[in-house]
Amino acid sequence: MRRKDFIKIMATLPLSGIASPASSLRKLSTELTATDKFPALFLGHGSPMNAIEDNEFVQGFRKIGQTFEKPKAILVISAHWETRGTFVTAMEHPATIHDFGGFPQALFDVQYPAPGSPSLAQETQRIVTKTEVHLDDKWGLDHGSWSVVKHLYPNADVPIIQMSIDYTQPASYHYEIAQQLAELRKKGVLIIGSGNMVHNLRMVAWDKLNTTGYAYEWASIANDKMKKFIQDGNHQALIDFRQQGKEFDLAIPTPEHYLPLIYTLALQEKNEDLFLFNDNSVAGSLTMTSLKIG
Repeated sequence: MRRKDFIKIMATLPLSGIASPASSLRKLSTELTATDKFPALFLGHGSPMNAIEDNEFVQGFRKIGQTFEKPKAILVISAHWETRGTFVTAMEHPATIHDFGGFPQALFDVQYPAPGSPSLAQETQRIVTKTEVHLDDKWGLDHGSWSVVKHLYPNADVPIIQMSIDYTQPASYHYEIAQQLAELRKKGVLIIGSGNMVHNLRMVAWDKLNTTGYAYEWASIANDKMKKFIQDGNHQALIDFRQQGKEFDLAIPTPEHYLPLIYTLALQEKNEDLFLFNDNSVAGSLTMTSLKIG
């Protein structure tokens, strides 16, 4: 795949919220009842082509989805929805957003018609007190969401909402917001952060785009340090990622693909199991490393 065939990210900011219908409020008590605690995932989503390819990473998504029961609903924090302020999608039927260019028509033909969940959006708005959470009816499901969730639930039969990333705020702010989401794990909600730990498109080795395992030295160093911090439970070092040296600066030139990891890690409780998978590099400057908590 050539450079022009890679990703062109759409930029959009939701400007309006939606009202809270009484019918959705009545559903809250029945839909979001207590359950056993669900895991939390960080998924390295990589190229949008993973939506239609059958490779080791896609197989990893499928396998991890078989390790726990089907959730009542899903909340995704995707690298591809950045806003000023914090929003959650609150429509009944979120659109499948093809927020990229230059890919085969088969990718644009993919639809992921999972229902939304206004009730989950309202519950998220209620429990997050760190900031005001706005209800959005403009966005939908971007490829950071549907390209991976479709491998977990190919029948699109689990309601799903997205939470945006406020690009004006530091990692510590996002960590605190994510901690407030923790109670959703005990209400049947699967929380997914979707991005990439190492993500530098400007330094992609385009001639190695299909060579799994190829990594620049700095990318390997950064990924290994991130994994060590994760396994040691050293979340503060990961929050302070701009203090970790030049390898981290190269791995995270902009934070939008890294911050979903922070959301997932913030949900980890003391002594909770952690499992790394899809731990491989692509094209020199990208890693697909993913993790499951719980």
